[in-house]
Amino acid sequence: MGKKRPDIVYMGTPGFAVEPLKTLVENGYNIKAVVTATDKPAGRGCKTSVSEVKKYATEARLPILQPEKLKNPEFIEKLRELNADLFIVVAFRMLPAEVWKLPKLGTFNLHASLLPDYRGAAPINHAIINGETKSGITTFFINEDIDTGNIIFQEECEIEKDDNAGSLHDKLMYAGAKLVLKTVDEISAGTIKTVEQQNILNRNLNNAPKLNKEFCKINFNNSCETIHNLIRGLSPYPAAWFELTGSGETIKVFKSHFELVSHNENAGKLISDNKSYLKIACADGFLFLDDLQMSGKKRMNIKDFLNGYKF
Repeated sequence: MGKKRPDIVYMGTPGFAVEPLKTLVENGYNIKAVVTATDKPAGRGCKTSVSEVKKYATEARLPILQPEKLKNPEFIEKLRELNADLFIVVAFRMLPAEVWKLPKLGTFNLHASLLPDYRGAAPINHAIINGETKSGITTFFINEDIDTGNIIFQEECEIEKDDNAGSLHDKLMYAGAKLVLKTVDEISAGTIKTVEQQNILNRNLNNAPKLNKEFCKINFNNSCETIHNLIRGLSPYPAAWFELTGSGETIKVFKSHFELVSHNENAGKLISDNKSYLKIACADGFLFLDDLQMSGKKRMNIKDFLNGYKF
């Protein structure tokens, strides 16, 4: 007779966390509760915004917990009462020890990089920004420090030249769902083996800190490839941007291509035929803007944009 399948508490908030949860449900695992972010007012009308995970959990009729503070004694007592065997965390907050130490089989996390590389909040973005050709996903047991626990499974994923943060996000989301299922199956079977991250520290590591507005600002003194990768790595959200000199207007850039060529133009100079192209001088060539959005306007391809805006 096989081992009992574990009862699970699942924790996650954005769309990236929905597919693994859906996969577990479709494969018959008992989700005793879903923990997700609290509802918040959003937009100009301050309508209530709920997390993508909550939307799915509601449709699937799963019990939902939305604690404001993870150290809240009532929340921790509720988790104890659920008496789940395993906690799973995907794109959620950092858990206090009082929470992740509760289940007898432990708490594991799905991370969108090949740990120990790209620890942090934005691994997908930073991998593309740094010009990587390979990324991946990792399941690991949570410990006291962020993204440092023992690795359970990893799977590589190629980053194509035309990938941006959005397309890589989706690739890793679907691969991650399969890896979470594989991890739970192995834990259920009692055959799990782990590897300490310190045993695979064989090169200088990249970090993946949280993004901020200043980091996303384009510096046209950089190389074309550096800027192009920044645009890819921040598209479609939060998007790389620059300010039109003297206008106060900002432009977000979602897609670009570039031409490497020697020139005598000042970095940041805009050149356009006002019909089909807008290019900007960079350190080693010209960056062509293909898909952009001016502040207060809709996102457009370059031809549509130049129909209404002339340089």
